Amino acid sequence: MPLLARLRAYAAEAFGVTGRAEAVDDTHLAATALLVHVARVDGILAPAEAQRLAKLVQGRYAVDAEAAAALVARASAFDTETRDITSLVEMMPHRMDEAERARLVAMAWTVAGADGVVGEFEEALVCRLGTLLGLDEAAVAGARNCGTLEGLPDRADAPR
Repeated sequence: MPLLARLRAYAAEAFGVTGRAEAVDDTHLAATALLVHVARVDGILAPAEAQRLAKLVQGRYAVDAEAAAALVARASAFDTETRDITSLVEMMPHRMDEAERARLVAMAWTVAGADGVVGEFEEALVCRLGTLLGLDEAAVAGARNCGTLEGLPDRADAPR
């Protein structure tokens, strides 16, 4: 059984995720797992980080708070099983344009800074994520500058 199928089964069993959440796009699951990984890299998932993560997911990958919570739960289990951002990045589509990759890094900066402090582990992880996504230092720095909920570039087809 492929890793993704095993992780889906694990998430369904562990978190009781069924129905609507099963239809989640693999790209959205991987992107959300990357954001969960960023939120937990310092060993603490602060309430502010969890709230910011839920808002970001609801604004981009889920249509409502319930779907966002289910996606975050699946992504959390997925991240726990994977524990390697390289594997998660490899799940991102190769057709992903630079603007979309920069948006994901901006979302990561937003999650990392949600508690008011971007620690050195968070900073190093987000910079590594940007590099793995093929962004140069300037693009990663630019993503950091727009890494707020208000300033985050939006996608026309993102669920609202």
